[in-house]
Amino acid sequence: MAAAVLLRGTAAGRGGPAWRWRLRAAPRRRLTHGSSLHGGDPAGGVAWACFLLGERALVRVRGPDSAPFLLGLLTNELPLPGPADGAGPPAARAGYAHFLNVHGRTLYDVILYGLLERTDQAPAFLLECDSSVLGALQRHLALHRIRRKVTVEPRPELRVWAVLPHAPEEAGGAAPLQEQARGAAILARDPRTARMGWRLLAQDEGPALVPGGRLGDLRDYHRHRYRQGVPEGVHDLPPGVALPLESNLAFMNGVSFTKGCYIGQELTARTHHMGVVRKRLFPVRLSGPLPAGGIAPGTSVLTQSGQAAGKYRAGQGDVGLALLRSEKIRGPLHIRTAESGRVALTASVPDWWPTATK
Repeated sequence: MAAAVLLRGTAAGRGGPAWRWRLRAAPRRRLTHGSSLHGGDPAGGVAWACFLLGERALVRVRGPDSAPFLLGLLTNELPLPGPADGAGPPAARAGYAHFLNVHGRTLYDVILYGLLERTDQAPAFLLECDSSVLGALQRHLALHRIRRKVTVEPRPELRVWAVLPHAPEEAGGAAPLQEQARGAAILARDPRTARMGWRLLAQDEGPALVPGGRLGDLRDYHRHRYRQGVPEGVHDLPPGVALPLESNLAFMNGVSFTKGCYIGQELTARTHHMGVVRKRLFPVRLSGPLPAGGIAPGTSVLTQSGQAAGKYRAGQGDVGLALLRSEKIRGPLHIRTAESGRVALTASVPDWWPTATK
């Protein structure tokens, strides 16, 4: 594949040294009021909950060929840095994408971050993935790295944090935080939807880097994510099973239908151009006595008459995700369990989805 096609993600005027990214090593410290990762009003009237995502890991891909290399594997363009305001470093940017297998099914969901590079160094990117597939992702990258000037290495010293307002329903509103890549920390808007707030990568404790930041309960993060219908990791997106468009990849800004070729593109592009996606991941709420161990992934979801409507995918407590036929979600649905008999299931359409899907 021609390098010019693969490098389409590097826009004109953004290929110079000022637009290269690097995560600079910096001593571990708490950022002071003057250097904290925010802009304007330091608190903005918002208290922020910071959730340490221990199930997420980071791998760095760097080298002269890193951009065309990744573009040939990912469903989306690479994230480009935002403009600097003259008083600080350029704004951080993140992007969302999937790695697919040759059959067009999802292998790994990733959030990508561009790294500011010195002029004498090659471009680099951080890939955030499910920690359970970190080794598998590294092997996948190594398999396709043939004759490419690319280095792949894990970054275990960096932690991944999700940052949301303490009132999660405010996550989609105007936020006083400002994207930045400063020292050993990157703060960027979650690229999937404004409802998911911000992503923070840091060596230091996350709450100390966010004005008004407090440590949040990880269960609250996942409940919020499930209520918004946002899949994340291998439980929600089983490798080799999940289809990207059924997983709402297009809704979450995770696929480009104009970029150059990538592995698994054919099925995804054909499904998109046909305009028919009969099943989707929907956020669901369960009501009724739940089994002690929760609902097992893959459990059938049935209509009132007992017809198959789809399958339960994953969740936490009474909220989760289910892969359902779109025409079946309006009627009563339920799951049969050995312990409790019948659990009612109610599917909903997130308000941030495109209007045409509602």
